[in-house]
Amino acid sequence: MKKHLLFLILCLMGILTSCSQKHTRYYIGVSQCSDDEWRHKMNHEIVREALFYEGVEVEIRTAKDNNQNQIEDINYFIDRKVDLLIVAPNEAAAVTPVVEKAYGLGIPVVVIDRKILSDRYTAFVGADNCEIGKDVGPYIVNRLGGKGKILEITGLEGSTPAMERHKGLADALKEEPGIEIAASVDGAWLQSVAGEKMDSMLQDNKDIKLVFAQNDRMAVGAYLSARQRQLEKEMLFVGIDALPGKGYGVEQVLEGVLDATFIYPTGGDKVMQVAMDILEKRPYERDTKLSTALVDKTNARVMQLQTDHIAEQDGKIEHLNNQVDEYWSRYSAQTMFLYACLIILLLFAALLAIIVRAYWTKNRMNLELSRQKKQLEDQCDQLITLSKQLEEATHAKLVFFTNVSHDFRTPLTLVADPVEQLLEDKNLTSKQQSLLKVVHKNVNILLRLVNQILDFRKYENGKLELVRTNMDLRAQLQEWSHAFQTLALRKHIHFVLDVNDDRTDYLMALDAEKMERVYFNLLSNAFKFTPENGTITVTLSTLVKEENRRYARLIVADTGSGISAQHIRHIFDRFYQMDVNHAGSGIGLALAKAFVELHGGVITVDSAEGKGTVFTVDIPMEVMEAVDLMQEPHTTQPTVVEELEEKETEERLPDEHKECILIIDDNADVRGYVKSLLKEEYTVIEVADGHAGLKKAMKYVPDAIICDVMMPVMDGLECCRMLKMELQTSHIPVMLLTACSLDEQRIQGFECGADSYISKPFNSKLLLVRLRNLIDNHKRLKHFFGDKTTLAKESVSEVDKGFVDRFRGLIEENLSDAELSVEELGSRMGLSRVQLYRKIKALTNYSPNELVRIARLKKAASLLASSEKTISEITYEVGFTSPSYFTKCYKEYFGESPTDFLKRRG
Repeated sequence: MKKHLLFLILCLMGILTSCSQKHTRYYIGVSQCSDDEWRHKMNHEIVREALFYEGVEVEIRTAKDNNQNQIEDINYFIDRKVDLLIVAPNEAAAVTPVVEKAYGLGIPVVVIDRKILSDRYTAFVGADNCEIGKDVGPYIVNRLGGKGKILEITGLEGSTPAMERHKGLADALKEEPGIEIAASVDGAWLQSVAGEKMDSMLQDNKDIKLVFAQNDRMAVGAYLSARQRQLEKEMLFVGIDALPGKGYGVEQVLEGVLDATFIYPTGGDKVMQVAMDILEKRPYERDTKLSTALVDKTNARVMQLQTDHIAEQDGKIEHLNNQVDEYWSRYSAQTMFLYACLIILLLFAALLAIIVRAYWTKNRMNLELSRQKKQLEDQCDQLITLSKQLEEATHAKLVFFTNVSHDFRTPLTLVADPVEQLLEDKNLTSKQQSLLKVVHKNVNILLRLVNQILDFRKYENGKLELVRTNMDLRAQLQEWSHAFQTLALRKHIHFVLDVNDDRTDYLMALDAEKMERVYFNLLSNAFKFTPENGTITVTLSTLVKEENRRYARLIVADTGSGISAQHIRHIFDRFYQMDVNHAGSGIGLALAKAFVELHGGVITVDSAEGKGTVFTVDIPMEVMEAVDLMQEPHTTQPTVVEELEEKETEERLPDEHKECILIIDDNADVRGYVKSLLKEEYTVIEVADGHAGLKKAMKYVPDAIICDVMMPVMDGLECCRMLKMELQTSHIPVMLLTACSLDEQRIQGFECGADSYISKPFNSKLLLVRLRNLIDNHKRLKHFFGDKTTLAKESVSEVDKGFVDRFRGLIEENLSDAELSVEELGSRMGLSRVQLYRKIKALTNYSPNELVRIARLKKAASLLASSEKTISEITYEVGFTSPSYFTKCYKEYFGESPTDFLKRRG
């Protein structure tokens, strides 16, 4: 029913639209050569006559006496595909080719007033200009009594009326020897030009008795020129056109300006009649000649009265036409209103029918819905109960796994790393190595599962956070893919990594650990479900999404068994498993989705059974700017723990030539294992709780401290905080060691001043490397601002020594430059801003800006101690832009203000 109603509406709208529009049958173009009163009268007659023919549209363009303009106008009408073209040529020779072009294209051409130099036109309408010239001749002979000089002012040279009128006059006077044409000049049909030519002729010919101008305007121009010389009464002025109206030829005769004028009929109505005969295939005359007549004082008044009457009738006709248009508009509006009312009635009827039917349908459905509602309410209550039970069970399961996972991490530490060390033993038999590899593999699997459970627990609590660093994703993918090459060879799988454009920069701010786990999870699934001789393809490319943001697109595609539509909807749901044949924890893909979304990205899957699976990951390509710390971090003023100020007997360390490491851990096995790792290179002191560790640290002042977090008496966080508050131990690097990997605890540790953090189970090499870096970084910073000669005594590479010396030299040379920037320093060192930041941070644990500020403060302290300069002078000399900011930085770094120092110095 709705379809039929829509069809009816469309039909009625079409009828309504067609009835309200006027149809154009013929489109006629008119190209006029000039824009004068004679042309205006002709144009008016053409338009008026067109009103008597239904569906005729007339467009008139004027060339303003310019050949090129008229050629363009005619081409315009040709391009518009007019049904008929009316042309009044400006100059015959110039316009003839384009008129022939229109005629050759099949467009009927009516030439009016002036002719072209060809017979390739349809019809001509106009007066016989040669005959007009011949009629003027006898009148001149009669008025001059057969004797006297005359001046002829012709129209535009090259126009056929000018040539024909001159020829007719010459033919009429050739038998009259007493009449002499003193001169024939070109007046260009214009009054001003004719006046100039007349003025020029009167300088040499003052005995002219009559002036004949080929139109009334030029005759008036000649009269005005003669009047300026007071010669107007000595000669007669004759023109052609005899236009009615103020200032035109008939009026000029009545006022005595012109002696006579000859009618040159416009014939616009006749032109339109011939045009319609041609268009409607009626007989017509190819050459239509318009008659002429003399107008002088004897008949000028009568002619004026006749033309006034004609003008009055024209006005009435125009008024009637306007009324017809108005009535037509009213008729169209009323017709549209009528059809609109019909449409509204039909719509109302259809709507009423739909409403009645909908009402019946609604009553029937309400009965059905009321029955279903009761069932749904019962089911809803059951689902709510089951949902709560499921949520509680899931929460309990996650809490259980989280707690168990925490307990697993400590023993895993004592299993994983010893196994790795045993595998490096060259004396093992092949069987022993094989067994150890099995142990090592399963320890890693267990550790990965533990980490997944802990991360998923943090994700469930909304506390999973990113640790972004700038990394080259393409390089990382290549590195991570190496781990699967052996598996690919063993399973005979064709494994391909394809980067679409090697020139693209894939430097992005990512959490490397989480992205690695996303990649490993997707590849592990691909290898799990891809049979032998299958293919796994990894593709990396870029694309642009909304708001012109660039994304990196990672696609992992395999030719495996695929996933059915039933399962693919739940593939990212937690704990979801497809069937018993695809075992797993059920949180790998859910966790991968969480990691991708944390990066602001999207992960999707497309799969079909038997055709393989495609995982697509889109991540925004954003780069993290290196952060330059411009202010010293606020530190709590040191406090004194009175209970630790007891005197103890000084003990000597076993080996004073080795660096000293303090281990604080309540687990004796862990302490023993860590000590076994360190004892060859370091002197090791160990204690079982934080309280004892604090006392040992204040007594021995070790080079570094390794401290567990969960301990009795005083935990590791409190111990770290106390160590960083005490003046004796605040400089010692502290590495926290824990079985808990929650970010909240890491944050607390760093807030307490920890320098590094290692989670159990840890890799022994990682522990040793981090410990060595902590100690070396502390030494580099110490020697960077100390005596230059001490730098060479430390275990720093020769390259780093030269780099540090160059950087320190640049700082010292430019201390007074307040605009000194990291970009400028990097440019002079041959590095980018990011490269310089990373290099300096790696060597000193400080950013370049921090080192510049510290150097300025030390230089300022030296000047305060050794010169008599004011604080303001020193401020600007060392490159600070504000004395107040200099004072603030100085006090934060040295513990007292510059003013206090000067007072103390005396």
